Amino acid sequence: MLSELAKGRKVTGIKQTRRAVLTGSAEAVYIAEDAETRLRLELSKLCEQYGVSSCYVPSMKELGKACGIRVGASAAALLK
Repeated sequence: MLSELAKGRKVTGIKQTRRAVLTGSAEAVYIAEDAETRLRLELSKLCEQYGVSSCYVPSMKELGKACGIRVGASAAALLK
């Protein structure tokens, strides 16, 4: 599941992921379980409203690594 992020087009971070969901360009959203609770809940709810599949990843560090960046990521979106 995370391997898709390494190969496909993606955006990372809460703001860019949120924008991708709102514009309809997100195919799937990945949210780090250790991201701030308010942000996790808002993004999860937004995905539900827009019909975008979302899943949780154990940590920001793991999500950042899956995205090919050296820092943690609170969220990422796989683009269509």
